[in-house]
Formats: sequence, structure tokens, C-alpha cells
Amino acid sequence: MPRRLRIESLGYHHIYNRGVAKSNVFEDDQDKATFIELMASVAREHKFNIHAFCLMDNHYHILVQNTRENLSSGVRQLSAQYASYFNKRHERVGHLWQGRFKSWYVLEPKYLFTLFKYIENNPVKAKMSQKVGEYIYCSTYSILKDAVPPFLQNSFVLRDYNTKELFDLLTIPLSETERLSIDAFHQTKYKQEEGQIAPLHQEELPHYFLHVKSKQERNEAIKKAYEDGYSKSEVARHLSLSVAGVSKILKS
Repeated sequence: MPRRLRIESLGYHHIYNRGVAKSNVFEDDQDKATFIELMASVAREHKFNIHAFCLMDNHYHILVQNTRENLSSGVRQLSAQYASYFNKRHERVGHLWQGRFKSWYVLEPKYLFTLFKYIENNPVKAKMSQKVGEYIYCSTYSILKDAVPPFLQNSFVLRDYNTKELFDLLTIPLSETERLSIDAFHQTKYKQEEGQIAPLHQEELPHYFLHVKSKQERNEAIKKAYEDGYSKSEVARHLSLSVAGVSKILKS
């Protein structure tokens, strides 16, 4: 299956990474404070606007807006600088992160607030706090305390909501619809054509085979579905074929 396209285009991105073998990347408050300092420095240097962040023990989430096409270089710099600090402080060697960071491009603004809510609810879900705004290493903590750092001052929630309205909305638990919406967002893949970004899956998988009348048409539909980002196993399951059989058709 094609590797997920790394979108560098200007806009909003949900960034995520976790420790190798799910190990801790933050051992104490000093580690988390240092990561935030480095994040602030990278945001300033790369002209990033941070809209939300949450540092858990073995992973982090950041909702970032890039104003230049430099997302990867900025996040790689943050990852490398923090790994160097962490390894030196804790007298360890080797990789700190599980791999390249994951990023999801926010093509539709409708996902923004749900993403913000999802990120800020991480400590509540992990039972590290009882409600949004209590956990010190999330953006909502500084918003609630009216101590917003410079890198967070352009967050859309500060522009679109007053504090009371924001926290009234955040007291409502994530609904099943919101959870499904986030799942769909994280599963969406994109393609870039002539400078424009569009979802890789333009239609549901069954639609590729609606008007197929021959094996040749079926095989062409298989190739089209694969080109649009569906995996061999997804296509094979839908058509009751083997993955090897689908692979043979794609090679033909």
C-alpha cells in the first residue's frame, strides 16, 4: 500500500509521536517542561502557530498550523533536540521515538474543534485528571489560568470562544459521533495534484465495482481502487479474493 503522503501545505496538522516500544518519553515534570520550551523555540523559529497540545507519559499530541512549507523540518528538529536532551539527562542511548512522527492534514475545518477536544481529553481518558483544564501539560490549563504562552496566543479557540463558553463545551464528554468523526479523520489519506489537496478515497470501495460486467473491467476497477489508496487486503476482502490474487492482477 502506498506510504501515507506527508502534507507540507499551509494549514492545520495533527501531529503525534510516541516512545519506542511504547516506553516513556517523559519521566517527570522537568522533561515535560523542557519539551514545551523546545516546542516554543521551534514554533518561533519556524513560524508555527500551536492551537492545542498534550504531553502524556509515552506520547504527545500537537495541533499545529504552519505558515510556511516547513512542517517536517520543524517537527524533526523538535524530536531530535528533545531526544538528545532526554538521552543525556537519563543516561541512555538509542532511539527515543517509535519512528517518524505521524501527521494528519486538516482539510475540512469542521474537524478542528473536535480535534481540539479530543487532544485535550487525553488526560481525562487516561484518568490522570477528572476534567479538561486540570492537567498542567495541556493547552487548556494555561487558558484556564489566563497564562497563555506566546506560541499558543493565535489558537483558534481563543479567537472563536470566550473562556467560559469554551470550558462549558469541553465539559461535555466526547460523543460517539465525535469519536467516529476523529477515527474517520485519522483514516483519511490524501493526494496532491496540481498544488491541490483532496481525499485519496474519492468514493466508497463498493462503488468501484457497481457497473463491472467482465473480468477485465473488474481488474481495471481493482487497479483504480488501489491507486486511490485502498489496500490489497481491503480489495481482496470485498471481492472474496486472495491477497495474492489481487497482487497478481495489479502486476499484470
